[in-house]
Amino acid sequence: MPASRRGRIRPFAACATAAALVAAVGASGCEAPPERGPGAAARPSPSPRPTPAWDPSPASIAAVGDSITRGFDACGILVDCPEVSWATGADARVNSLARRLLGPSALPTRSWNLARSGARVAELPSQMAKAAARRPGLVTVTMGANDACRDSTDLMTPVADFRASFEEALRELREVAPKSQVYVSSVPDLMRLWSTGRGSALGKQVWKLGVCASMLRDADDLGPAARERREEVYRRVIAYNGVLRDVCARDRLCRYDGGAVFAYRFTGEQLSPWDWFHPSGDGQERLAEIAYRNVTAPVPPA
Repeated sequence: MPASRRGRIRPFAACATAAALVAAVGASGCEAPPERGPGAAARPSPSPRPTPAWDPSPASIAAVGDSITRGFDACGILVDCPEVSWATGADARVNSLARRLLGPSALPTRSWNLARSGARVAELPSQMAKAAARRPGLVTVTMGANDACRDSTDLMTPVADFRASFEEALRELREVAPKSQVYVSSVPDLMRLWSTGRGSALGKQVWKLGVCASMLRDADDLGPAARERREEVYRRVIAYNGVLRDVCARDRLCRYDGGAVFAYRFTGEQLSPWDWFHPSGDGQERLAEIAYRNVTAPVPPA
C-alpha cells in the first residue's frame, strides 16, 4: 500500500515562541504585582476552551491513504477498484462510509478518493494538502501497511519518521481546513494476514512475487529467524498504531478507530482471491462497517 514543508509559522512553532517569550519575561527581573488583599475582587479564571461537537453527518468526505482505500485487487488482479473502496466506493454491497453518510447520489460531487496504491506515510502530507484544498467535512486516513511491508525489516519506516510525517499531514490539513474532521484507521495485523493466507497454495505462490516480503516471504518457514522477522514486523505495526492513536488524540477533531481494524480477524472470505493479502469486496464491506460505527458513535463524556 509509497511533502512539502511550508515556510509559514506552524501552530506548534507559535506555541514554542509564546512559551519562550513568557520565560524571557519571567527572567527579566521585573517585580511581581503585589498580592491582592482579602477584600480585593478575585480575577475570574479563564473558561476552558470548549471541545467542538463531532458531526456524524459530514457534508463531504475525502479519503487519503494507500491500496486498501483504492480497493486494489478487490475486483481483478493487480488493478485498483475504487468503486468498492470502504471509504468512498459507490458499490451497494460494500456500502462505503461515504455512501452511508452522504447517500449514493452525492458521491460523484461530494466524495474524493485521493489515496494511491503503494503509498507510504512520507506521501501522506501531500495527499492531505490535496484533501484540505477541498475543505471536506471528513477526511479518512488509512496508512502504514506499506511502511512495514518492505523487502526486508531493515527498510521499514522508522517510528520517529512515521510520527513526523503523520504530524506534518495533520498540520497541512489544519492550515487550510481547520474544521475538517479526521477518522484514522489502524494498520491491519499483518501477522494475522500471514497466518490466514498461508493456508492457500495459490496465495503463497503469489506472495513469492514479492508481496509484503518482510512478513510473507518463505511463508511456511517456522524457524527461529523467520519467526523473529515476522515478530519484528508485528511490533513495528503496533508502534505505528501507537503513533496514530497518540497524534490523533492531540487533535480536537480527530478520531482513531481504537485499534478496531488491527483487531479484526480477517478470514479467507475477506481477502482478495488474487493475492490473499488485500481486502476483497467482502473485506472492504467490513472496513466500511468499522468506520461507520466509529464515525457515528456518540462523543464520550469529558
